[in-house]
Amino acid sequence: MSVFVKNAHIVDVQSGAVSGGTTLTLEGGVIRAIGDGAAPAGADVLDARGGFVIPGLIDAHVHAIAYTADLGTLPYASPGYVAQRAGVVLNDMLRRGFTTVRDVGGADFGLAKAVEEGLIKGPRLLYGGKALSPSGGHGDHRGMGGNLEEPAYAQYSLGRRCDGVDEVRRAARDEIRRGAHHIKIMANGGISSPTDRITSDQFSEDEIRAIVDEAEMANLYVVSHTYTARSVARAVRCGVRSIEHGNLIDPETVALMVEKGAWLTPTLSIFRAIHEVGLESGFPADRLEKIRVVLEGGVNALELAWKAGIPMAYGTDLIGPMQSRQLDEFALRADVIPPLGLLQQATINGARLIRMEESLGQVAVGFRADLCILNANPLEPGVLPAFAQHLQAVLKDGLPV
Repeated sequence: MSVFVKNAHIVDVQSGAVSGGTTLTLEGGVIRAIGDGAAPAGADVLDARGGFVIPGLIDAHVHAIAYTADLGTLPYASPGYVAQRAGVVLNDMLRRGFTTVRDVGGADFGLAKAVEEGLIKGPRLLYGGKALSPSGGHGDHRGMGGNLEEPAYAQYSLGRRCDGVDEVRRAARDEIRRGAHHIKIMANGGISSPTDRITSDQFSEDEIRAIVDEAEMANLYVVSHTYTARSVARAVRCGVRSIEHGNLIDPETVALMVEKGAWLTPTLSIFRAIHEVGLESGFPADRLEKIRVVLEGGVNALELAWKAGIPMAYGTDLIGPMQSRQLDEFALRADVIPPLGLLQQATINGARLIRMEESLGQVAVGFRADLCILNANPLEPGVLPAFAQHLQAVLKDGLPV
C-alpha cells in the first residue's frame, strides 16, 4: 500500500529549515520520494492542509508493562492480564505521536513481536528485558521482611536480582539470549524501591564492568539508572553509555560524561507527576518522601548538560495512570532547551541513542515513514509544549494510526 501526502511543510530536524508546498510518497513503510510530484496510481491521498511534518517521536525511557504505579505487584499479576494492559499503554503512546520507544525494564520479546505482527497497535518497541539489580537495590521490590523469591510464574517484573560478577554475567547473557536491544542496570538507589536510599551506590565497579563487557561483546550497550554525581561517575568510568535521570549531577561529572561520550536521558515527567498525583495514582505513600531529593535537581541537571553539549534524548519514565502525561516532558524542558534542540532530542537524538539513525529520526528519502503532522510550526515557541493540541495525524510505517 502506498500513501501520498500533499500540501505539507517538512521540518528538517538537523538544520531547522522548513520547506513548504511539498509532497511525500510513502510505500512499504518507507519514504520513497519528497518533492512536488503527482500521486502514484492507486495511492491513498492524505492532505496535510499546510501542516508541518516531523519525524515520529522517540521516547527513550518507558516501562510498557507498568500499568500500575505499585510496581511491586507486577510479579504477582497474571502474565496474560499484564500483556493486555501493556497493549493499551502502547496503543496510547502511539496515538500521542510516539512511533518508537525504548523500554528500559519490563517489556520482552513477546510484546515486541506482538507489536511487529500487528497484534498490538503500538510504537516500535526496543526492549532490554528485565533490568539487572543487586539484592536490596532499585530492582528489588521486597520489603524489609520479604525474603521469598518472586513466584515462578512471574513473567513480568521490571527487574531481576543478581549479585557478584558471575551472577551478573549470567543475567546479562540471559537477557541477551532473550533478544535484548540494550542492557539496563540499577546502579543507584531509587524512588519506587522500598529499602534502598537515593544516595546509595549499587553494584560494585567490577560487576558494572562485567555487565558492560557482556553487552559490548554482543554489540549492545548498557543503560544505567543513576541520580547522584558519584553514581553517575562510577557508571561512566565503567563504560556505561546511557545515563538515565542524572538529577543530581555536578560540573565535574558533566565534564567526565563529555570526555567519555556518555548520553543523558532526563526524565522530568515522572518526578513532577509523582509529586502532583502520585498518591492518587497508586504510588506507595511510604516512598513519596524520596521524590523531594531529586525533584528540584532535575532542571539544574538539564541546564548543566545542555550547556556542556552532552547529547540528550527525550524520556519520561512514567508509570500507572501517570503515563497519560507522556507529552509533558516538552513543557518541562522548554525553559532550558530551545525549540529546535527540544525537537532534536525527541527525534534525531533518540535515533542516534538507539543506534537507528540511518532509518529513524528524520523526514528523508529512505527513512521509515514514521511521521507526525502538526497544524503549527514546532520550531515556534510554545508549540511543542502544547503538542497534543497541534497534532493532526500520526503515521507509523507509512500508515495512519
